[in-house]
Amino acid sequence: MQLQQMDMNLFPVLDAIYNTRNLTRAAERLHITQPAVSNALARLRRVLNDQLFIRTPNGMSPTPLTEHIMPKVQQALTLLGSSVAEHHQFEPKTAEKTLRVSMNDMAETLVLPRLLEHLQQVAPGISVESYYVPRDQLAKELAANSLDFALDVPMISATQLNQQRLSADRYQCMLRPDHPFAQQTNLTLEQYLELEHIHVSSRRSGPGIADIALNKLGRRRKIKLRVQHYRVAPLVVMKTDLALTVPVSLAQQYPAKCFELPFQIPQMDWHLLWHRSQDEEGANRWLRQQVLHLFG
Repeated sequence: MQLQQMDMNLFPVLDAIYNTRNLTRAAERLHITQPAVSNALARLRRVLNDQLFIRTPNGMSPTPLTEHIMPKVQQALTLLGSSVAEHHQFEPKTAEKTLRVSMNDMAETLVLPRLLEHLQQVAPGISVESYYVPRDQLAKELAANSLDFALDVPMISATQLNQQRLSADRYQCMLRPDHPFAQQTNLTLEQYLELEHIHVSSRRSGPGIADIALNKLGRRRKIKLRVQHYRVAPLVVMKTDLALTVPVSLAQQYPAKCFELPFQIPQMDWHLLWHRSQDEEGANRWLRQQVLHLFG
């Protein structure tokens, strides 16, 4: 007999009959009908070419072959059951796991310090790897378990992903504290356009969210510096007269002068994304809860 010819669903039936010595009680234990148990036993007898159980006044008596294979069958069923239980259960205090997350540098700045501080206390065996995966590749990476989570904007078209809003952030205009405009209480649109700006983008070209909003008004700002990362841009602001349009949560980390924008701009929504196949996986579910608790 080849193992690939065997229906693995038959082994729990074999185990139930062996433990109860009765087809009806085996059916009750398995929550199936007695004819279904009889049918499964008939299939086992054909595949294994053995009676497996002999009907006696004291119940179903196992044959020598059954007695020989049952220790290994029960060991395999126990191992399978424990593996399934481990999939759904997670012990953070003793767990050894690497959490792989896709996020950009601004998300790293906002999330990783608080997350690592929390994990150090409640799950010291968890390590974190953070790197940026392009948005058009996220679903593929999450499906392949190359990633556990992603922090990004909502992805409405990715139906195979689950996502939950993590936070929402409005934008402000950030200037150094001794900038010529710093003593004002507000910033007009004309003053905003008079400034020279830093534009943060991982792309070589193309407008940012502020530029798109200004284009709708028929206006255009002056881009003096284009950089890839949000982390370096505030450092440039603090040393120059350049302005940075940035989410409030990042601007608040610097002793800068911040103004509300003199035009409407959509807020930045951060979403936590994961693949639906990981919805009930114990470690993934626990880690999602921690992130959502910290930042929700």
